[in-house]
Amino acid sequence: MGRYYNGDIEGKFWFGVQSSTDADFFGGESYEPNHINFYFTKEDDFDKVKKGIKKCEAALGKNLKTLDKFFNDNNGYNDDMIVEQTDIAQEEILGLLTWYARLKLGEKILNRLSDAEDCHFEAEL
Repeated sequence: MGRYYNGDIEGKFWFGVQSSTDADFFGGESYEPNHINFYFTKEDDFDKVKKGIKKCEAALGKNLKTLDKFFNDNNGYNDDMIVEQTDIAQEEILGLLTWYARLKLGEKILNRLSDAEDCHFEAEL
């Protein structure tokens, strides 16, 4: 079971790590029925999304490359796998994964805005 988002970009929120409202971090507009709808425009939000991505990268620091390699090498994960295959401590995992999942969402939004004037998607609650 998972919570998905779909529209101009698609994906699945990270279970136990990422909130359905995580796109709020990047400055999009949301409205909430049974789903949350997000709307970004290149004109109004492109720079905000880039700024949010930079914040994510700063929060991850050196761990960004470590997590990129880990997820490129693995199709799934659990905390024990991360501890065994990286130098990340158990107590750091949740915080880092929250920032990493947010970064990946921001990159999808930015990629869409790079190719189109707007980005709209719906997220399950």
